[in-house]
Amino acid sequence: MNKAAHFGQELYSALRARRTVTPLIEQDPALTIDDAYAISLDFLSRRVRDGEKIVGKKIGVTSKAVQDMLGVHQPDFGFLTDAMFVEGVIDIDAKALIAPRAEAEIAFILKDGLNGPGVTAADVLAATESIAPCFEIVDSRITDWKIGIIDTVADNASCGVYVLGEQRLDPRGLDLPNLHVAVSKNGAPLSEGYGHAVQGDPAQAVAWLANTLGAYGVTLDAGDVILSGSLVPLAPAQKGDCFEMILGDGERTLGQCVARFM
Repeated sequence: MNKAAHFGQELYSALRARRTVTPLIEQDPALTIDDAYAISLDFLSRRVRDGEKIVGKKIGVTSKAVQDMLGVHQPDFGFLTDAMFVEGVIDIDAKALIAPRAEAEIAFILKDGLNGPGVTAADVLAATESIAPCFEIVDSRITDWKIGIIDTVADNASCGVYVLGEQRLDPRGLDLPNLHVAVSKNGAPLSEGYGHAVQGDPAQAVAWLANTLGAYGVTLDAGDVILSGSLVPLAPAQKGDCFEMILGDGERTLGQCVARFM
């Protein structure tokens, strides 16, 4: 069994058994970023064979706040499946979440595909049908969140589940870098941030994803949901917690998203 299959099976088994594994880079210090991507694809293929469908992609660790918190200093990337989407009430046990953390993001919903390299932020806007406020609930199959870039890429960019707000906004009429998000936890203010926290512009972050995945022969497809990265530090979540994010442009409230944990 090659490295991708070996570690892909290990992560898949951990996901299904709701347990963690020793960091992969500790198990095999020779692993490269290309190895990690191959492991991620193997891990994903096992989920697809189990009946899940790919519905989008995600960028992670884009903001300095999250990079500093996790000690990972470059973005990562992963895939979304239909099993990761929740309507707003997140059953931690049913979704087999281990150590969930909430991130407030802007999601892009594509009407046209994007195939890197060479994709620009303008290309992203032209291909986008709408954006939406979003919570990504990150989770890790790596023990104690002891991750570096190799481990988080291999582990599908530490993705757990995600929640979309109801609003669908046309990004072409908005100043994406200066969109503001305010997050509360259990009714108390928690954090705030701006669109420019993710590579200066959420559309630029999506362009980075298209170009990075394009190098591996993977495209962003029409209908995909693309999570563009957290605008605020991620926050631990447990049963009973309720997170709310308000997305605005300084003058107006444009949308909101709620993630409740049970």
